Amino acid sequence: MDLILPVLSIIMIDLVLSGDNAVVIAMACRLLPEKDRKKAIYLGTFGAVFLRVILATVAIQLLRVSFLRLIGGLLLLVIALKLLREEKEEKEVDAASNLFQAIKIIIAADFVMSLDNVLGIAGAARGHVGLLVFGLSLSIPIVIFGSRVLLALMERFPIIIQAGAAVLAWTAGEMIVSEQFISHWVENQIPEWLVPLTAIILVLGIGQLLRQKEVRRIENSLSGDER
Repeated sequence: MDLILPVLSIIMIDLVLSGDNAVVIAMACRLLPEKDRKKAIYLGTFGAVFLRVILATVAIQLLRVSFLRLIGGLLLLVIALKLLREEKEEKEVDAASNLFQAIKIIIAADFVMSLDNVLGIAGAARGHVGLLVFGLSLSIPIVIFGSRVLLALMERFPIIIQAGAAVLAWTAGEMIVSEQFISHWVENQIPEWLVPLTAIILVLGIGQLLRQKEVRRIENSLSGDER
């Protein structure tokens, strides 16, 4: 049971945070001839994941430093809220004219976009290097084969995004409560699970308020245009 929950968390984090990588890959490879596209996708993705392994290994070491678990947990809460927002940021990725350039663009863009995925997996792995490698290895087939399907599913079934945000919030809560000075206080005052649960309620609640605010903004904009 000690391994099952982290593994499930890592899988869910990979599912909800790997979708944008498909957009990067598609945009970078769109001008390549068909025979070079698969090569660019495979080589670019493996290169990007190799960089993630290095980043996540560093992240796990940094999370052992005082206060960085707290900071990492707060960052994950922000990432979870960002995931819940309805509007998607447009990814500006240049199309490559040759195979080498496509691989370079995929790796560079993925490197810039990897903070959320790396931090989420590092937090869910709880310092376990084996789980870290598993999570990052899992992102390879997800990005190559499943991202477009996942993007379509997440648009059709928003509950997937909410579940992913809840997992991120729970992981953030666990990271925060594992900070040494916080854990000493928590163990004498409240049940440890209450902090991650509160993080989920806050993230989903604020996410709902943000969505309602955005809907009202759009409705007001449309009504203003009609006048």
